[in-house]
Amino acid sequence: MRTIDKLLGAHIKLAPVLIKRAPTLTLAFDARCKSRLAATLDNGEDVALVLPRGTVLRDGDVLVADDGALVRVVAAAESVLIVRAADALTLTRAAYHLGNRHTPVEVGTDYLKLEYDPVLADMLKRLGASVDHVETPFQPETGAYGGGHRHGHDETFAEDYAIAQQVYGEHHGHAHADDHSHAHDHAHSHDHDHGDCGSSSCGHGHGHHHAHR
Repeated sequence: MRTIDKLLGAHIKLAPVLIKRAPTLTLAFDARCKSRLAATLDNGEDVALVLPRGTVLRDGDVLVADDGALVRVVAAAESVLIVRAADALTLTRAAYHLGNRHTPVEVGTDYLKLEYDPVLADMLKRLGASVDHVETPFQPETGAYGGGHRHGHDETFAEDYAIAQQVYGEHHGHAHADDHSHAHDHAHSHDHDHGDCGSSSCGHGHGHHHAHR
């Protein structure tokens, strides 16, 4: 069995004819994130994928086997959601809520793409976005999918946030509360209760109170 152990960098230019002749390895996104993988080329040959940890393969990447032969990566079609909106603000809000769930997202000029999830599809529709369930290659942004906690005082944000939490409460049996209150007697309080990881037992809370006399 041949071992594939090298990923050619984008700066290395190869003749198009060599890339075209190279056997292909078609993988879904989850498999393209694995640095150690037993795989089968599209021509039926079994190979071992051994790459540096943290490597994420993308459609069109060129790999090199231990015998010097080239292999071209193809992103497999998989079940995904395509998210669009009538205006940029709605699409931005959709992206914010997906990021707050640490959801891998492919970002296009006028769309978002994520792995199929009926709960997220419901949430996105309630936020005003259009959602289509299709089979197509998925190439999300790589790196840390971070959220963050925004303390919104505007009515629109509050409505969007309430919709997002209502959906997750309905599907997971718990709600996520994020309250930010200010009193005008020089006392400030911040309370957070986060339970978005799918189980009410994994929530955690933080309390802070500052008094000025």
